[in-house]
Amino acid sequence: MAMRRTHKAAEKYVARLLCRHSHALAASPDERFQRYNSSGASATVDHSAILRSPQTRITTLANGMRVASESNLSAETATVGVWIDAGSRFETASTNGTAHFLEHMMFKGTKRRSQRQLEEEIENMGAHLNAFTSREHTAYFAKALKRDVPAALDILADILQNSAFNPSKIERERHVILREMQEVESQMQEVLFDRLHEAAFRYSSLGRTILGPPDNIETISRANLRNYIATHYTGPWMVVAAAGGVHHDDLVALAERSFRSIPNSSISAAEYVKDSPACFTGSEVRILSDELPLAHVAVAFEGASWTDPDSIALMIMQTMLGAWSKYHMADNHGSELAQDVGANDLAESFMAFNTNYRDSGLFGVYAVAKPDKLDDLSASIMQALTRLVHKVSPADVAKAQNQLKSFLLLSLDGTSAVAEDIGRQLLTYGRRIPLAEFFARIDAVDTAAVKRVANRFIYDKDIVVASLGPAKNLPDHDWFRERTCWSRV
Repeated sequence: MAMRRTHKAAEKYVARLLCRHSHALAASPDERFQRYNSSGASATVDHSAILRSPQTRITTLANGMRVASESNLSAETATVGVWIDAGSRFETASTNGTAHFLEHMMFKGTKRRSQRQLEEEIENMGAHLNAFTSREHTAYFAKALKRDVPAALDILADILQNSAFNPSKIERERHVILREMQEVESQMQEVLFDRLHEAAFRYSSLGRTILGPPDNIETISRANLRNYIATHYTGPWMVVAAAGGVHHDDLVALAERSFRSIPNSSISAAEYVKDSPACFTGSEVRILSDELPLAHVAVAFEGASWTDPDSIALMIMQTMLGAWSKYHMADNHGSELAQDVGANDLAESFMAFNTNYRDSGLFGVYAVAKPDKLDDLSASIMQALTRLVHKVSPADVAKAQNQLKSFLLLSLDGTSAVAEDIGRQLLTYGRRIPLAEFFARIDAVDTAAVKRVANRFIYDKDIVVASLGPAKNLPDHDWFRERTCWSRV
């Protein structure tokens, strides 16, 4: 099978540029960064450590499937998996839930292996096989000893191309997924964020849940599963990603042999989304229940897509808003919002969130509070959000920059995290962005950039509010909408 190797000159240019940038900073360090930087490699004054990060090699096969890896040949383990541009947003109202149902069925036996054989083969290797489905992506991956990478990839290729979809097992899995739905309904945060998406994207597929409605689960058929595979499990929609003790050239050869029956596709995920774009609507959903002791509330604006130039500034803004909990240390107890919430006992916990999708996003704050605190808590949240438009200190930006860098480095701890990062970035960006480039983009965000981006996404913009529990005292949507222009800081 023919192959096409990607050009790496652009990444090498960025590395040279950042190398000069880091030397300049080291020669004349900014006191702000020395004051707030962490003791690890995330220190803003020196990027030399991340410039030595292993290279991500990428090869595109003739069927459009990309093979990407970050090698660490001294490692004794590796993670290998397949990341796919397929999730609930690629479903219709009548097929919603198919991607997740399909993920369940992939482990129930193939034409070559029974379910028992699959399980024993993984256990005999001492490997871990896992999968997940999100609104835009599905992933199947295995962590194993590096000597077992060929066997692990063979299993992944087998389940993706040869799953049997035995009718009796489909029927059994319906009941498993329906029970899973009942468990999810008891997780208030999960329920609230599903309702938030439904309200924010009510006229587009991003508003659908990952699990789908119960009626669909009752009727999804073998034909539905096979049709979803034929439509979405095609070369350009798929990435084989690996990290750890793997040789890239060996991985490419294995992928060529293992995925030869995966077809090419005339339409990409980006084109599919362009024909069915996200549509954000300012609205409110309130599910009242006095049986719950605490109210769960989320307030959100439309955020940025993965590739939006302002997505990094929103990450910094999320970090500046922080998170707080009465019961344990959270991400940023030093933020002004955390100080206000803690000092006045306004909530049990809160966290800022910034969720990116291919063509949209959600940016806001989620909080859990007692019913009699909702008025003051809402005022504190809206003041913190609109403060980003009017009042931003260089010290807060510098602190958030270093916290974000530390988070990025810590999130890449382990081969599974690296493989997931590779797969996700190739699906969202079309390449893997080097850490040095990410760090340079973070460094480029200053107070003026934060205010500009806050003005773009927050000031006088539509807002969506979702609440669950004893939330009768929560102000209505119009109250929140009026305070998107609040200038009292």
